[in-house]
Amino acid sequence: MKILFSPSETKFRGGENKKIDKKDFIFPELFDKRIEAINEYQRFIDNASNEQLAKLFGTKKQDVIDYYKGKLLDKKIMKVVERYDGVAFDYLKYKELKDKEKEYIDKNVMIFSNLFGPVNAGDFGLPDYKLKQGEKVGELALEKFYNENFTKKIDEYLKGEEIIDLRAGFYEKFYKLNLPYLTMKFIKDKKVVSHWAKAYRGIILNLMAKNNIQSIDELMNMEVENLLISEIKKQKHKTEIIYEIK
Repeated sequence: MKILFSPSETKFRGGENKKIDKKDFIFPELFDKRIEAINEYQRFIDNASNEQLAKLFGTKKQDVIDYYKGKLLDKKIMKVVERYDGVAFDYLKYKELKDKEKEYIDKNVMIFSNLFGPVNAGDFGLPDYKLKQGEKVGELALEKFYNENFTKKIDEYLKGEEIIDLRAGFYEKFYKLNLPYLTMKFIKDKKVVSHWAKAYRGIILNLMAKNNIQSIDELMNMEVENLLISEIKKQKHKTEIIYEIK
């Protein structure tokens, strides 16, 4: 069982005073490619105007812009899943999980970082960086860069696994699945919801860890409070569960 998950733009600060190392990340053989993207990000920051940084970071707050300037690789690092501070991660409640449940997340969840690309939740080495979703770093479109350089390795990694795709649609640009997988849509009053979709992705991932879900059949039989399966759609490799929020 492997679960694909989105990152969040907001992150917790702090961490440990350690340097990142290729052993800290999945696909160490492609670590040089990650560094290539990070170096391009650093070069852009070092030479960008304040207006360009505001666009890159997605904020006009000067104190935030000033905080995220400087040398990225000199910043403190943290376990990937503990770095993120968005809606889905609030509802995942990782820190409240038992050790065995955390291990489930660490090993089975792949998060698509806007800067570092595909990383496992349990990888250790993510600094606190700022990058607005979809923003180019100079001329570099990171979603295209990671799609071109990491797709083959991700395909190999996922082969033979049951796959749950809990990513927002944008992150399909980093990696498009060409293997059988299950995804979810959340509707309320016949409308697709955005905020609650993020929340329920976190809730479902939390329950999968607590119930040690190892197959799609087990997931389909897992009860989620306030959710009712209204439809299941199948198209080529994709099976989509449509949940109605009560």
